[in-house]
Amino acid sequence: MRTPLLLSLLALGACASPLPQPDAGKAWVDLYATAGYTLMAHRLDDQRWPDGRYFQVAPGAHQLDVRFQFEVAGGGGGDEFNGEPLQMTCHLRFAYDGFAAGQRYRIEARPLQYKAQGWLYGADRQVLARAKVLRCNTFGDGMLPPLPLGEGQG
Repeated sequence: MRTPLLLSLLALGACASPLPQPDAGKAWVDLYATAGYTLMAHRLDDQRWPDGRYFQVAPGAHQLDVRFQFEVAGGGGGDEFNGEPLQMTCHLRFAYDGFAAGQRYRIEARPLQYKAQGWLYGADRQVLARAKVLRCNTFGDGMLPPLPLGEGQG
């Protein structure tokens, strides 16, 4: 009984921990999605990233993969408006070769039907890169096939 409670508290504590101070020798990437959506850092240069709230990268070229979750109407065998909402999970990749030390960047994502769109912005809100959609699936359900690589680019 105590072990599950302790594990739950430790997991909640990890989510509530403060963000680390940005390293001046690296670039910092914030993630933003509107309320009701979840956008999490997932991989940096094909290596699992330990904290889903941000990326911190060395100057230069990098690939940043994020996981974006949102709901869409429909599913459940009814028409589009009568079925239960579907939880969609999309994996997006941002490739950018100009990350600079001490600079802040921002990744934003939004749903587009059963796909997603995403952008990497510089500090001046200029679009630096658009996301490549790697795949989108219903969360925990195989009802929709994954998108082939290269489709659904924003």
